[in-house]
Amino acid sequence: MGESGDERTTEAPAPTGTVPPQSRRARRTVQAEPSDTDTPDPGPAETGTGRRRFLRALLVAGVGTAAVGGAMIEDVLPGGPRLRRAVGMTGPDGTVPAVTPGPVRTEHLASAARGTRVQLSILTPPGTADPGRLPVCLALHGRGGSAAGLLELGLPQFLAAATGRGVPPFHLVAVDGGDASYWHRRRGTGDPMAMLLDEVPGWLAARGLAAPTGVLGISMGGSGALQYARARNGGLAAAALLSPALFTSWGVARPLDAFQDEADWLEHEPLRHLDRPLTRRLAVWCGTEDPFCPAARTLADRAAETHFPRGAHTDGFWRRVLPDATAFLGQALARQS
Repeated sequence: MGESGDERTTEAPAPTGTVPPQSRRARRTVQAEPSDTDTPDPGPAETGTGRRRFLRALLVAGVGTAAVGGAMIEDVLPGGPRLRRAVGMTGPDGTVPAVTPGPVRTEHLASAARGTRVQLSILTPPGTADPGRLPVCLALHGRGGSAAGLLELGLPQFLAAATGRGVPPFHLVAVDGGDASYWHRRRGTGDPMAMLLDEVPGWLAARGLAAPTGVLGISMGGSGALQYARARNGGLAAAALLSPALFTSWGVARPLDAFQDEADWLEHEPLRHLDRPLTRRLAVWCGTEDPFCPAARTLADRAAETHFPRGAHTDGFWRRVLPDATAFLGQALARQS
């Protein structure tokens, strides 16, 4: 177990904006739009550089956005999702619930697996009388993110709002996984998956909490969530994936520095291992303007729920769908306990 230091229990910080670049029963699929075929981009550049490039192409062609509005909405134009992304038609941004969050216990621990100190944050619903009896769900951040970034996204408030609506209570546990580790061993980031499997359960037990039975993953964390579920050999009760960063081929993954080499991709890319047990209940949310949407759709046959509304790869989209994701997790974890 790692060394503890500077423990504090605080109210959750107010969100400050963008997160750093980062059984078939009752199966439900919501599919609003055709898939996009863009090459995935690992972070916000997808909505910046790509958007400017596309708008410049429109100007060169002499086509104004007003002239193509109707075709854009109906997906008549080639690349309809890209066009909607370029002009901001990606659905409304979600907002952090205006509720008082429960306790957030944050510590910095020495991780032997990662070779560095990491932040561990334990989020508890308000009014919890016996924390040790609640199920535990890991929360895995995206590329360039951190446990602190997930707090800024509003996870404490989303958890409090969910339990306030009657969702069965559970803990969320966020931990630093490295900048671009994709939650497996890489040079410079150590082995975050070994940390999750070998160190986190001991850290939680020392604090009176159960081992994780669920996982929430955002972007790169979605890849990590599936790798974690695979390593747990089907022992998890639930996994919720938000805009999972998955790569359908080595050619797509190679330019984005998500893996060391093709052998690393073959070993760790979740889409290469869908024949292995994952989790009892899997749910996926991904926006149709998100370049990762085509890859996310390939999980439909393995998921209890899939949701593909309009949306991009942004914290605004994640805040929009987090109420549904936390409700899914709470219900699934309660069934298992």
